[in-house]
Amino acid sequence: MNLRNIAIIAHVDHGKTTLVDQLFRQSGTFRDNQRVEERAMDSNDLEKERGITILAKPTSIEWEGTRINIVDTPGHADFGGEVERILSMVDGVILLVDAAEGAMPQTKFVTGKALALGLRPIVVVNKVDRSDARIQEVLDEVFDLFVALEANDEQLDFPVLYASGRNGYASEDMDRREGTLTPLFQKIVDHVPPPSLDQDAPFSFLVTLLDRDNFLGRILTGRVQSGVVKVNQPIHALDNQGNVIETGRASKLMSFRGLERVPVEEARAGDIISLAGLTVATVANTIADTSVSVPIQAQPIDPPTLSMRFAVNDSPMAGREGSKVTSRMIRDRLMREAETNVAIKVTESADRDSFEVAGRGELQLGVLIETMRREGFELGISRPRVLFGEDEDGKKTEPYETVIIDVDEEHSGTVVEKMNLRKAEMTDMRPSTGGKTRITFSAPSRGMIGYHGEFLSDTRGTGIMNRLFEKYGPHKGAIEGRKNGVLISNGAGEAQGYALGPLEDRGILFVGHGEALYEGMIIGENAKTDDLEVNPMKAKQLTNFRASGGKDDAIRLTPPKKMTLEQAIAYIDDDEMVEVTPKSIRLRKRHLDPHERKRASRAKAA
Repeated sequence: MNLRNIAIIAHVDHGKTTLVDQLFRQSGTFRDNQRVEERAMDSNDLEKERGITILAKPTSIEWEGTRINIVDTPGHADFGGEVERILSMVDGVILLVDAAEGAMPQTKFVTGKALALGLRPIVVVNKVDRSDARIQEVLDEVFDLFVALEANDEQLDFPVLYASGRNGYASEDMDRREGTLTPLFQKIVDHVPPPSLDQDAPFSFLVTLLDRDNFLGRILTGRVQSGVVKVNQPIHALDNQGNVIETGRASKLMSFRGLERVPVEEARAGDIISLAGLTVATVANTIADTSVSVPIQAQPIDPPTLSMRFAVNDSPMAGREGSKVTSRMIRDRLMREAETNVAIKVTESADRDSFEVAGRGELQLGVLIETMRREGFELGISRPRVLFGEDEDGKKTEPYETVIIDVDEEHSGTVVEKMNLRKAEMTDMRPSTGGKTRITFSAPSRGMIGYHGEFLSDTRGTGIMNRLFEKYGPHKGAIEGRKNGVLISNGAGEAQGYALGPLEDRGILFVGHGEALYEGMIIGENAKTDDLEVNPMKAKQLTNFRASGGKDDAIRLTPPKKMTLEQAIAYIDDDEMVEVTPKSIRLRKRHLDPHERKRASRAKAA
């Protein structure tokens, strides 16, 4: 059978997963009467809630005698660790671009990787039926992007299709607004070369994805680089240096048919398959026939730029809501994550009750914390900090990001001013679609931690910010942090409306009447710059005297400000933590006892 391997690249929300749904339907992968979820490729709960693709997933469709393996890639740079390896499994890419928004930074990241591997792109301008579509301008932007990414002449001569994934049509005619996706299927078959791999050499296979199954154990996914593999064939795993890690048998081979994995008896060079039977082999290892001793070279992964401390929850309320609270459980879970997700590095602290988890960005680590929380874990999370480096002269360097902001004209001044405070440099400013202005900055990652919430309130929720790792550059010096202090509970008990009422004058409250509190817990933001210890548990004294005028003062409290996990992590300072449990997110001081806090701040000042 004819074979084509292709990856789909798109920015978050440009309609990639919806387009794949339509490819399934029109190729007959889904029966007409089959009930299929919207965006079938986003199978993980968090992917569905956030509407983003986090994990890369291979799938496969058949069209007129050709099997097309499609790999859906994450559009967010935080999950870029997935992308780099996946591109080594395919022979071509479809670049999907929104007809109004144009080429965005995450597309730039993945497209750069694809062009560097020599893959030839097919450009699909999606959502051409949008009222604010600017098709020709977007095409020019894509061409400029390819030139900036140093594409060769063959790559610059790319075919273009105009499509609407939601309505299920694609055409080479810019003005057509109906039809089917047949032109896209045809273009894939004509433009993407079949895998040119050696069928007669011994079997070899590079692991690009790893997941677990309760019955089969570790499942390794990748593309067969050479030869043929049959069920129960003896195989071994090699690391990057060519050392044998383990030997075993290919106990089960599975190929992708639609969204299902189906068992197969053998697989040939070019097939994308999953293989079970090994217990130690992991991502970037080579699985091969026992006669093979030279490993396949894996793409190097960009280094992590940000780290957080995951600690055992030691608050007075620990263990009340979660079932997984010990450091051993947390350690096993993090080690399992680092195994399947190569962009994450885990190191254990000396006291063994906390772990430094380094990754690509706040979103990636936020998704990991949210996943663990849903699994029943309780954790104490520190403020994110960037990982510094050194240049050849021994000078300190830090990670920088390209930040692209689309904002209404009236808010652009505020945004530029706030970004300047964060030591960002403006590199470009131009009008964008819908009367917005697009401003591009080069900013130290350190300054961007915790800015997103403030950005949304500054732009009244209308601004859009996209960030992408750019480079390691010179250290920019001190960056101003949070200006306000916090209100700290001075004891344990229940919050009382009678006590909270007067505290509203002091700042913004994070807790409401009847909530359980403990000493050292942060209950609100102080309007001033210093921290303030308060008593939110003071109840009204009952006496025999009636209030004058015959009516008691009714207390009307403003609803407390409740933070999401991301907002809480972005809000805290260096001496604070977020307590994360399956049901609650609380803010607290690292040292709950006020005397210990004083000692720690004196030691820091010294």
